[in-house]
Amino acid sequence: MKMTSAALLAVTALAWSVGALAQATPVGLWKTIDDETKQEKSLVRLAEAGGVLTGRIEKITDPTKQDAKCEKCEGAKKDQRVVGMTILEGVKRHGGADHWEGGTILDPNNGKVYKVRLTPKEDGKSLDVRGYIGAPMLGRTQTWVRVE
Repeated sequence: MKMTSAALLAVTALAWSVGALAQATPVGLWKTIDDETKQEKSLVRLAEAGGVLTGRIEKITDPTKQDAKCEKCEGAKKDQRVVGMTILEGVKRHGGADHWEGGTILDPNNGKVYKVRLTPKEDGKSLDVRGYIGAPMLGRTQTWVRVE
């Protein structure tokens, strides 16, 4: 059966849109960028299981901090190595919205846990990570960059 040019165009558009949607998910490896210094800090892998996102630190960029421990953390994470630590937990897609939230993110530098909102940008090439207390307007945002 011959495929008409209109059908071929429709299939191509569908394949492109599915690829774009796949990249708009936060799942993958991210380069974290400090919101104050604009320097790369670490690599964090976001994974999804059962519709829930988690994030684990895979690497710290500063070679002098490879064995850093979360001295200011509380509970089970106190004095644990930062590399390998899960810092993002319980995050779910917010209905049909373009962001994920409902979970928490840990800042290993100060041991504090914040509510979190993740918003993919630039067709999934960057990710706005907003940590906050109470309402999203009471927080700060880092922009992470997808590692290809």
